[in-house]
Amino acid sequence: QVQLVESGGGSVQPGGSLRLSCAASGSIFNIYVMGWYRQAPGKQRELVAAISKGGSTHYADSVKGRFTISRDNAKNTVYLQMNSLKPEDTAVYYCNTPPVPMAYWGQGTQVTVSS
Repeated sequence: QVQLVESGGGSVQPGGSLRLSCAASGSIFNIYVMGWYRQAPGKQRELVAAISKGGSTHYADSVKGRFTISRDNAKNTVYLQMNSLKPEDTAVYYCNTPPVPMAYWGQGTQVTVSS
């Protein structure tokens, strides 16, 4: 059974930090690249960061140097450490399997950056 459970979102001031977690079912995690997407109100969902099973990473230009993606293969969990947050980072964050995400999406976790 496919399962993606995101957590760790919240409300922070600009410049703050959050760490997101995504617990994935083993059948997904052991095979696929994992990634974090986000969707802001009125905007299309975009890929923020991705990590291969071996640890190679990719970041969107807008988050390079501020966000760090990592994964714990033993726990079937992928993380997104977000530092120096900006108001434009406000969105619902989801994990899935780039470059072609599955049709199934978890509930996401809301990140709000505001003073």
